[in-house]
Amino acid sequence: MVSRALFLLRSSVDSCGFFVEIAMKYVLVTGGVVSGLGKGVTASSIGVLLKACGLRVTSIKIDPYLNTDAGTMSPFEHGEVFVLDDGGEVDLDLGNYERFLDIKLTRDNNITTGKIYQFVINKERKGDYLGATVQVVPHITDAIQEWIERAAMIPVDGKEGPADICVIELGGTIGDIESMPFIEALGQFSYRVGPGNFCLVHVSLVPVLNVVGEQKTKPTQHSVRGLRGLGLIPNILACRSAKPLEENVKEKLSQFCHVPVSNIVTLHDVTNIWHIPLLLKKQKTHEALIELLQLQGIAKQPWLDDWTRRAEICDTLQDPVRIAMVGKYTGLSDSYLSVLKALLHASVDCQRKLVVDWVASADLEETREKEAPEVHKKAWDLLKAADGILVPGGFGDRGVEGKILAAKYARENKVPYLGICLGMQIVVVEFARSILNLPYANSTEFVPDTTTPCIIFMPEGSKTHMGGTMRLGSRRTYFEAPCCKAAKLYGNANFVDERHRHRYEVNPDMVPEFEKAGLAFVGKDETGKRMEIIELPDHPYFIGVQFHPEFKSRPGKPSALFLGLIAASSGQLGTFLKDPVHYELRTPRHPINDPLTSKSYQNGNLKKLTDGSANGNCHANGNDNGAQADSWAQRSHYLQL
Repeated sequence: MVSRALFLLRSSVDSCGFFVEIAMKYVLVTGGVVSGLGKGVTASSIGVLLKACGLRVTSIKIDPYLNTDAGTMSPFEHGEVFVLDDGGEVDLDLGNYERFLDIKLTRDNNITTGKIYQFVINKERKGDYLGATVQVVPHITDAIQEWIERAAMIPVDGKEGPADICVIELGGTIGDIESMPFIEALGQFSYRVGPGNFCLVHVSLVPVLNVVGEQKTKPTQHSVRGLRGLGLIPNILACRSAKPLEENVKEKLSQFCHVPVSNIVTLHDVTNIWHIPLLLKKQKTHEALIELLQLQGIAKQPWLDDWTRRAEICDTLQDPVRIAMVGKYTGLSDSYLSVLKALLHASVDCQRKLVVDWVASADLEETREKEAPEVHKKAWDLLKAADGILVPGGFGDRGVEGKILAAKYARENKVPYLGICLGMQIVVVEFARSILNLPYANSTEFVPDTTTPCIIFMPEGSKTHMGGTMRLGSRRTYFEAPCCKAAKLYGNANFVDERHRHRYEVNPDMVPEFEKAGLAFVGKDETGKRMEIIELPDHPYFIGVQFHPEFKSRPGKPSALFLGLIAASSGQLGTFLKDPVHYELRTPRHPINDPLTSKSYQNGNLKKLTDGSANGNCHANGNDNGAQADSWAQRSHYLQL
């Protein structure tokens, strides 16, 4: 049976400042008609709106596929694999939750059919069911409910105790066969928690046929009918459409779907997704949620001024910055979703309009010049026209030589470059070939018997099992050179904590040879033997990192290294490093009551002394950099608001 933790009462503060006891509230987001409507963005935006009302929010994503996690799934099929602090390899929607809500989720916040069945089978093998016949109902459905209540209680915002509201997104479309156990479990779950503790938001499509030019409600009617037939009754309809819904269309939907007109909201096309929470607020979705969840007197009026300002700034940017994204999965932008978002966060912070030119790395190779000369020329034209070059992570040998050529071009032509994971490793290979004159230098991932292994398989890795066997999750990197660009960008930090996902690393035996030739390994792990960050000191901006900084980038708090790439690509890096408060500070509307934090940019660890100065050891132009580090912390404090 489902644990009684489901009904756990928690303390919250009402609008008058008194403590009141409230039960955990749940908001379920489902989708109908077609996939790809934006349930993840809708769920994230609902979370933003509720958080703006002064409530603590957590999120859960349910993926009905049989995989245990997303770790072994192709980016072409499912988009990027998002990595969490605890090493969980999860659906990309959890990345949306983290970015929108500025929280840190756990692997338990992503539920899959594979996890649930594995959980139940393990219990059966241990004899926990006492000889009972194990069935989908009640054992699988109970396990789903237990998992939801357990994950909902995990603090994700850095504070003690559980959140006030858990937003749950059910992947797929209503009617999918693989979703049926979850639908049944959620129907039981809504009955168990009772009225006032559960709200269902159904995202559906209201298309417009070009022939008649009329908004059609029938697809949504059928979707809601199917949902109700499965035991779930929607409280709010979120209708995706090209334009705002007409009033007569809302009335028709209300009549046939049994949802009040005030609870039918339009999610029409917008210039950027940061407008979605604002759309919900404008249509008073927060009032409907507060009433349905019985949070009157506890929730405040939503404050989204900074969110509004950020969305408007993004729309008004004019000066472009062109970044060439050289990768393997350029046919599907979701394969690099977090990288794109990190670039956007940095571009907005640098007041530049982001333009991403997709360059398939295989098109840069010499073989492609013979096979398709026009394609080859177009790829190189895009690369050469870019203000900066980014080579993201990836696996497999397809297109690797093209990535090496891109890194070589950036190095020789002083073009700003950021290499992530594999993007760092190919820099090492290219440097060995071009500078150390080692023509057969390679990674053992691509040529296992290479005579010059620059990149090697990590000793603790598994060569027989693929899932969950990489070096995953948050790991600490210590800066070896305080004056390097990376350390400065992280606010003169002594170390940074970033997320990893790799099974190959730089060969430590070759590091002295590389360093002697001018390749600086400015960041290493706690042992000093695993290379984490490389730089070319005589290059305007040439950085490679073994970790994935994109996973911790947030709107208003961009990743330090992506910020450096955009600043360098737009001609601002010099001033940026000398004067961290060069850019316009966004003055907060509310007074600042908290003291300045010592943290500058994401994940940097800048120690503060009792006199308020910073203990950075780097000196610029003969002056101590403590005041500069303080200004970084101050700037970050403003940007986080």
